[in-house]
Amino acid sequence: DMYACYGRILTRLGLTFRAVLADTGSIGGEASHEFHVLANTGEDVIAYTEASDYAANIEQAICLPPSNPAPAPTLPLSKVETPNIGTIDALCHFLNVPATQTLKTLIVEASDACETALVALVLRGDHELNTIKAEKHPWVATPLVMASEAMVETTLGARVGSIGPLNLPLQTLYDHAVLDRSDFVIGATQTDHHFTGCNWERDLPTPATTFDLRTIQVGDASPDGHGTVAFTRGIEVGHIFQLGTKYSEAMKARVLNEQGKAQTLTMGCYGLGISRLVAAAIEQNHDQQGIRWPDAIAPFNVCIVPMNMHKSPRVQQTTQRLYEVLQQHVDVLYDDRKERPGIMLNDMELIGIPYLIIVGDRSLDQGLIELKNRHTQEKSAMTVDQVIQFFSSSAAR
Repeated sequence: DMYACYGRILTRLGLTFRAVLADTGSIGGEASHEFHVLANTGEDVIAYTEASDYAANIEQAICLPPSNPAPAPTLPLSKVETPNIGTIDALCHFLNVPATQTLKTLIVEASDACETALVALVLRGDHELNTIKAEKHPWVATPLVMASEAMVETTLGARVGSIGPLNLPLQTLYDHAVLDRSDFVIGATQTDHHFTGCNWERDLPTPATTFDLRTIQVGDASPDGHGTVAFTRGIEVGHIFQLGTKYSEAMKARVLNEQGKAQTLTMGCYGLGISRLVAAAIEQNHDQQGIRWPDAIAPFNVCIVPMNMHKSPRVQQTTQRLYEVLQQHVDVLYDDRKERPGIMLNDMELIGIPYLIIVGDRSLDQGLIELKNRHTQEKSAMTVDQVIQFFSSSAAR
């Protein structure tokens, strides 16, 4: 199970991650998951809930239909003049209504399967069209193309921004979220005019079928029924595709099953970005001093930093002994440069090796050396034998 395998890899690396539902894109197939390491600098926005392990790319996250019916009408239908109003923000400001009480009608080019050359997509004014979802409807041309202003005006006799669903001579798709609105504002399909106080059934037929056409928002109900949605950002480090038989059928790729009958192969494809993993690990594990490598991918487990070794035979001998013994158990870096102690320590902080062993004459006078944990910055004074015991056990691995 590659899904579980990728999860174990990222867990072993000590990374905070989410496996998110994703669009299969041009590769296609039955389903796909992206593995994202969470980071504020991530290139993708992820919808997730704290109440479960649900997570999805916001382009793929499902928006549920409203759970409550529309309230009863309180306003009459009225046509009002809205001069030079072409956006939802301008309309809300002009009429002093919230965007949640408006419906917008977007006109896009239709596919050959549609009876009309254009298709209307109706969403709440405060919601954003999800082009990936819309493209999955057979009436919508792929890729989705917004109708030009000239085409809209020629076909409907009104400018973009004034179009509405009432008596619209186009095939029309409604988003789920429009159903619980009442007393809403729509375009009048007359330039510089809108209807206020519009209600389902009384003024506009309730859609028999609605669709998921919008991008999910923070605070929406989680698609899995647990909690509400929040957003975070992630760096994609892996992607797995359940291809099914899409390619194997086309290539006639078959094998004999246990009964000796030809069976079409079920395929999958998997990718893990090794260089991205390194960058993502650093993004999640750093501080002002530098990198804090997760133990599993640190270039070395420990670095021995001798203070003024070239002036002290005792420091040199102790360091050499440590190096020879420890390298039998862990990966050790021996910093034998002729540099000032401050430079050596700062360089090792920057590189981010999990443990530093600092050997100096002052501590050796007391029979001790210093062990520093790069992750916690904790320092411990220990004997040489105690340090060897620490690294020969499993504690530092």
